[in-house]
Amino acid sequence: MFERWLKRDATLNGDCHRSEAHLIDLRQIVKTFQSTAGSFTALKGVDLQIDRGEFVAIIGKSGSGKSTLINMLTGIDRPTEGEVFVGDTAVHTLSEGQMAMWRGRNLGVIFQFFQLLPTLTVVENVMLPMDFCNMYAPRERRARAMHLLEQVEMAHQADKLPSAVSGGQQQRVAIARALANDPPILVADEPTGNLDSKTANAVFQLFENLVQQGKTVLMVTHDSDLARRVSRAVIVADGEIVNEYVAKALSTLSVDQLGWVTARLESRAYTPGASIITQGEVADQFYIITKGQVDILLHHPGGQDIPVTRLSAGQYFGEIGLLRGGVRTASVRAAGEASVEVVALDREEFSSLIADSEAMKATINRVADQRDIENAAAREREVSHA
Repeated sequence: MFERWLKRDATLNGDCHRSEAHLIDLRQIVKTFQSTAGSFTALKGVDLQIDRGEFVAIIGKSGSGKSTLINMLTGIDRPTEGEVFVGDTAVHTLSEGQMAMWRGRNLGVIFQFFQLLPTLTVVENVMLPMDFCNMYAPRERRARAMHLLEQVEMAHQADKLPSAVSGGQQQRVAIARALANDPPILVADEPTGNLDSKTANAVFQLFENLVQQGKTVLMVTHDSDLARRVSRAVIVADGEIVNEYVAKALSTLSVDQLGWVTARLESRAYTPGASIITQGEVADQFYIITKGQVDILLHHPGGQDIPVTRLSAGQYFGEIGLLRGGVRTASVRAAGEASVEVVALDREEFSSLIADSEAMKATINRVADQRDIENAAAREREVSHA
């Protein structure tokens, strides 16, 4: 299934050919909706960068802002504040007419509810983007549409109206239509939500093949199994993106729990060599590294520090003092030649976190046990070399 996709034989207008920057760059995006009940901010200063050839899943609970985020990228909606760049195009500055033409040439959009035109046949729906953007010669369009329909096993339904085929079949047609102009970026909002597991897996394999060919795929999904198969997952919680290194460090938490933690984290930066925590002091915070590296050090009675290990972004420290006795058992210092950034959670919030998640509590305790072993081994090495 889904093999031998046609190579593109028409050229884009250059919008997505910038090679020295991110393909997709959302900068400080705020989106506020107004209603009779008042204002609601769906996105709160979101930054997101995606490079060519990435397969990115956007995940989050209903109402988290993930669909609004996708709408900023596709130009279906506009930010209240902030900027949206795709390649060389400042999407947020385009007029409605410019937006429609740009979108037709550069994005393939698969909607959650198909959005097929009910008065056009299946094959005419797939041909429509080619007609609208004047892509491919008119005599080639039906043949290309039929080829795409063959790949999603819908060629035999080509001359039927959308209402005459099932929901899963309509989604297959929507995927073929999204690929009609061979766009460099494919955006899919819950594309497998109305498909059986076998067909959903086949669609996902299609996305993987497209990524291997150099396309960029963004997929909004609630399917945790599919989300684990992408190259990067972006978690949206309460209108904010959860830092990917926070999500990595706290991987056993649910989306709701990650949102709770994110709202309570305090960011800090340290210059190379700066002390972050000191052995023997009161333990009052839990730290996650979001940029750079830190060295774990033990105090030596002679005054020289004993190196234990080096931690990188996506790892955490400070848990042992919070779990056991309330005193720091080691010192931590910013390593390397670049600045180090961490986020910190205070003692009470850390206690609430592990009380709310048995899985996270078990994981952190296992890490603490392993670090106790590493600390003891480092001391033994120091004694044997003395």
